[in-house]
Formats: sequence, C-alpha cells, structure tokens
Amino acid sequence: MLSFNTFIRDLGTIRKALLTAALLFIAGGVIGWIGTGSLQQLLNEQLKGISEISGDLRESSNPQWSFFVFIFLNNSIKSVVIIFLGALFGILPVLFLLINGAVIGYLIHLSAIQGQDLFTLIVKGLLPHGIIEIPAIIIACAFGLRFGGKALSALLRAGKRNEREADHWQAFMRQTFTASVWIVILLFIAAIIESTITFSLLS
Repeated sequence: MLSFNTFIRDLGTIRKALLTAALLFIAGGVIGWIGTGSLQQLLNEQLKGISEISGDLRESSNPQWSFFVFIFLNNSIKSVVIIFLGALFGILPVLFLLINGAVIGYLIHLSAIQGQDLFTLIVKGLLPHGIIEIPAIIIACAFGLRFGGKALSALLRAGKRNEREADHWQAFMRQTFTASVWIVILLFIAAIIESTITFSLLS
C-alpha cells in the first residue's frame, strides 16, 4: 500500500488535478512577475518574512541543521495539511499554489530588475532542491484539489450515496495516506539538499 509504485499509480488517477495544480503554480509565477501595487506590497512582506527567518537561522549555533529542521517541518506539515484542507472545496490548495508561485515569480523578477545574477539564483538557489520540492508541493495540492472536487460532488449528491461511492472514498483516503507518506519523504530529501548543497552554493 505504501510502495513507491503504488504512489506513482495513484498519481495517474489524479492527472487532471495534477495538470490544474501545475497550471495554477505557473499562473502564480506569472502574477508574481507582473505584480504591482497592493500585490507587490504583499509579496514584499512575504519576502521580508522569509529574509528575517533566514537571518535568524544563519545566526544559530548550527545554521545548516537549523535550516534543515525549519525547511523540512515547514514544508512537510503545510503540504500534508493542505491535502486534507482541500476538502473545503479546494479553495486553500488554489491559494497555496498561487501564493507560492507568485513569491518565486516576484523574487526572480525583482532580482532581474536589480541586476543580480539570475544563473546563481535559479541554478544554484532554486534548482538543486526545487526540482524535488516544487513537484512534491504541486502533488500535495493536486490531492487537495481532488479532495475538494470529491467533497463538492458528494455535497451535490447528498442523500443519494451508495456502497460504490463509499468504496471510492475509501480508496481515495488510502491514496491520500500513501501520498502523504511519499510527499514527506520527498520533502525530507529536498530539505537535506537545500540545507547542504544549496546552502553551500549560496554561502
């Protein structure tokens, strides 16, 4: 039930949700790139918060360990929670994807405007861990979107439930459990990379 092959097969059953999640993340990146006015102010606040946390972690007695613990717990807890909060008709996964995409898009655009080296930012700062972290987050949100779709469908069919639908829910909940385990594992690996390789490349 918890095998990686089962996880991959389960992804095949939520292809539409995966595509939707990926497009929402990309849309967030575009929104962040062109963000102005109040949106720009919101994204600046997000980056300011990240910068403050990063500064505190760097001043700890063991920065790399502190970065690892924070990154892993922050990403894994949020990703698992967003799967199940998706039951609220998928609203929170949508916001989560748009906001995270926007922060990355805005950061890249801001760095380009300031004349910073985008190669260093993208290839050294984002790619090593992002190649695992971003897909893991998109997968988590895709399951959240699917959860929301199923919840909405069940609400519309209230009073017409049958054993077959109960079986579908049981199968889906098994999928979310398997996905949660593998998403945490993937984010654990990403956190190791970010707190070691990415940390060293950007130091």
